[in-house]
Amino acid sequence: MRIILLFLCCFINASWAEDYSPWLKEFRPSSLSQQQQIEELAWFKQAAKPFQGITIRAISERINTHLYEATVIAPLFYQLTGIKVIHELSSEDDVVKKLQSQMDLGINYYDIYVSDSDLIGGHFRSNKVLSLSEFMREQGKQVTLPSLDVNDFIGLAFTTSPYNEILQLPDQQFANLYWYRQDWFARPELQQQFKAIYGYPLEVPVNWSAYEDIAEFFSKHVKQIDGHKVYGHMDYGKRDPSLGWRISDAWLSMAGMGDVGLPNGLPVDEWGIRRHGCRPVGASVKRGGALDSPAAIYAIQKYVDWLVRYAPPEAQKMTFSEAGAEIAKGHIAQQIFWYTAFTADLSHPDLSITDDNGKPLWRVAPSPRGAYWQPGMKSGYQDVGAWTLLKSTPLKRQQAAWLYAQFNVAKTVSLRKTMVGLTPIRESDIMSPEFTQRSEELGGLVEFYQSNARNEWTPTGLNVPNYPALSALWWQYIGRASDQKEDVSKIMQELAKSMDAALAKIGHETRGACSPKLISSQDEALWLAHPGSPKPKLENEKPPGKTLAYSELIKQWQP
Repeated sequence: MRIILLFLCCFINASWAEDYSPWLKEFRPSSLSQQQQIEELAWFKQAAKPFQGITIRAISERINTHLYEATVIAPLFYQLTGIKVIHELSSEDDVVKKLQSQMDLGINYYDIYVSDSDLIGGHFRSNKVLSLSEFMREQGKQVTLPSLDVNDFIGLAFTTSPYNEILQLPDQQFANLYWYRQDWFARPELQQQFKAIYGYPLEVPVNWSAYEDIAEFFSKHVKQIDGHKVYGHMDYGKRDPSLGWRISDAWLSMAGMGDVGLPNGLPVDEWGIRRHGCRPVGASVKRGGALDSPAAIYAIQKYVDWLVRYAPPEAQKMTFSEAGAEIAKGHIAQQIFWYTAFTADLSHPDLSITDDNGKPLWRVAPSPRGAYWQPGMKSGYQDVGAWTLLKSTPLKRQQAAWLYAQFNVAKTVSLRKTMVGLTPIRESDIMSPEFTQRSEELGGLVEFYQSNARNEWTPTGLNVPNYPALSALWWQYIGRASDQKEDVSKIMQELAKSMDAALAKIGHETRGACSPKLISSQDEALWLAHPGSPKPKLENEKPPGKTLAYSELIKQWQP
């Protein structure tokens, strides 16, 4: 009898595996065993029965991770559940506009969005975004995966309101890190030449002074490598919404403009906004903010100077997506601000920036910091794209969309998706043997995400009460700076004034407990003499350059 039962058990398990073979074949590796994957897949199949034949619409920005979701995961989800998904890919700016339009008008254009957690400050104040914590407890309880394991998500703190309610479920993450050509830095003749000119080693820059020296070195002294024109810096400057992200994604914080404190400076954050409690009270120095402070002006002046002096001339007219593909051409020595979302694109063995074995000739490292930066401040920006449901979406569509969102991040799927898009979201995936084994081919990405340093790279926080309204100001004003036709300090004063006005308008329209309410204007000297941010102008904004060997610098990322 025991032999018969064992045979039946094995037969049933083999039948299940055969029934789910398309999914088991695609979603490997996984942090789950095959039996655990089968159990998750069976749960989705059962939970989706009330939604057979429904079509839901999702939208996300156009990156490799979401392309995999739209072209591979969505069709497999449909085969498993009978829920058809139209997963649209668009620009980040378009996604934000459509999300905001649905929030403003209450018309259900899409059933679910992958929205950056940068919008969390507006989400919790608007009362129009569904609390996923409440949804999982109540109307979404029957369609919430028992093995979802929310505590396994590394970015959950960035998608949680001040009231400890999860408003968004992380779907992908990537950081901006320092990128450089390790093979060029290792050339003895270049090391000798750099040391002779600047008096210290050609290694990974720790501060902006060293970054600037290295940019000058490759652009003005080296000029050519292996017969090809090279540049010491890469950036972009076209007046476009993506120029706003370039600066609001922690550039001012990397310079040292804000206060210490994680995930965002307190009481002044990386946007230069001061808050009292949860209430934003101003961005200009006159109101205790720092958007037109000496540190902010220093940050933007460096951005403009480096773009003009050390980047390819065409970079001044490029957007985010255009500039992102530039370093794959093999003529850029370093980039201070490089999104790791492009890691997969730079890992192809046929590129000039990989060796004969397909291993990268480049590395990523901790970003150098500006003259005003202090220990305890955030070190850079990390994007967290997260599944977001709106209250305006009908319940049945919310539930069906929630099943799709969970399927994309379930442990059955998430490690495979991480290996494709290289935008990890789960601790279990990051620490898996499969991800660890890719260390040599990913140039430091594995080391970054396996360390506690990833907590120092954070998204826009709760201080920003309406991301779409306020982010539009950035590129309009910074675009004027990148055109090099106006004084940077004047532009930043106007930007700060406009930010104050926008905060006041938002406060007037919302009037909640955490709504903006400007404090009275005071003499700038009083705030600059006050401890913390805004900070008075340094006598020397270019201290001696400092570099470290990559092997030493990477130790900063050790657990």
